Amino acid sequence: MAITPDYLRSAGEVIGAASCLRDAAALWRARDPAMRVVVVDAMDMRGETPALSLGKRRVFLATTDGHCWSTTKLAAEASALILTED
Repeated sequence: MAITPDYLRSAGEVIGAASCLRDAAALWRARDPAMRVVVVDAMDMRGETPALSLGKRRVFLATTDGHCWSTTKLAAEASALILTED
């Protein structure tokens, strides 16, 4: 599934407006059950470049080969959203 700019903008609106990061993940999972959404500690993503910065929240794009996960800057490769909060 390719993530389009519109998809990322919609995700950012939901994630940015949620009362807490875990609620943001749950809301986006409910809206798009096919998209994997994980919440990790901000330290786990240090050195990575977010696709979106929403105040203290960051959204990273990730991809998997079925076993290993990696971040990606290419929305067309992304199969998951990783959420953090400072």
